[in-house]
Amino acid sequence: MLFDWIAAARPKTLGAAIAPVVVGSVLGWKISGQWSTWLLLCTLGSTIALQVATNWFNDALDFMKGADTQARVGPRRITAAGVMSPRTVMTAAWGMLGVAVLLSLPLIQARGWAIVVIGVPSLYFCYGYTGGPMPLAYRGLGELFVILFFGFVAVLGSAFVQSGEWLVAGLVAGFQIGCLSTVLIAINNLRDQAEDRTTGKRTLAVRFGVTFARVEITALIILAHLAGLYWWENDFPRALTVPLAVVPVGLFLILKIWVLPPGPAYNRLLALSGMQLLLFAALFCWGVSRTHLTHL
Repeated sequence: MLFDWIAAARPKTLGAAIAPVVVGSVLGWKISGQWSTWLLLCTLGSTIALQVATNWFNDALDFMKGADTQARVGPRRITAAGVMSPRTVMTAAWGMLGVAVLLSLPLIQARGWAIVVIGVPSLYFCYGYTGGPMPLAYRGLGELFVILFFGFVAVLGSAFVQSGEWLVAGLVAGFQIGCLSTVLIAINNLRDQAEDRTTGKRTLAVRFGVTFARVEITALIILAHLAGLYWWENDFPRALTVPLAVVPVGLFLILKIWVLPPGPAYNRLLALSGMQLLLFAALFCWGVSRTHLTHL
C-alpha cells in the first residue's frame, strides 16, 4: 500500500518542486549574503507537499471525470486501478495541503504576509489544476500554471525567503526553470493527447495538435538556455555557460519527440526531462556560487 501512495505521488515529477526552491534559495543567498538552512528546509518541504497534493488531486479527479480510461498509456493511477477510492485519495490530498500550510508558518514568521499572498493561490491551484469551476488542466492552461507557479513564483519566492528582497534575477531564473518544468507537462500532454481527445480534456496538444506540441517543447528547451544571456550581459558568465552542459540532453529530447509517435515510449522521455531539469538546476547553482552577483 505504501508503494501505491508513493507511486501516486509521482516521484519523477518532484524535481519540478525541488529545482526552483534550490535555485531561488542559492540565488537569494548569493545576492544578499543571508542564509537559513531551516527556512530552506521549510520551503522545500512545503513545496514538495504542494506537488504531492496536486498529483493526488489529479489522480482522483481525473478518474471521477472519466479522463483516465483503459486506453491510458502513462503510469498506473491508483484511483483508476481501483487500489484506492477517490474519497480516500482526495482526503489524503487535503491532508497534504495541511502539511504544506504547517511548513509555511516559519516562512510567514520570518518574511510576513507576502508569503500568504504567494501561498493562498498556490494552495488553491493544487486543487484547481484538475478540479473546481475552471480546471486548468482541462482548459489548456496546464503549461501556464506550471511556468507561473513552478517557475516564477517558486524561484522568486524562495529567493525572497532567503534574502528578504524581490530580485529581478529571480524572475530570469524563474523563467528558465519554469520553461524546463513545463517541458514535463508538455511531454505528458503530448503522450496522452489521443486519450484526452476522447475524454474532453482540452490540453494544448488536443487543441492545436501534435505538431504544435512538438514545437512548444522545442521552444521551451531553447528559450531556457537563451534566457541565460541575461547572466552573460551582467558579467556573470558561468550562470550561462555551466548549464550549457545539459544542452545534449535537451537536443536528444527534441530529436526523440520529433521522430517518435506519442505513446508509451514517452514515459522514458518524461524521466529524462525530469533529469534535465535537476541537472540544469544543479549546474546553475554551481555557476551562481562561483561568481559575484552583488551588482545585480
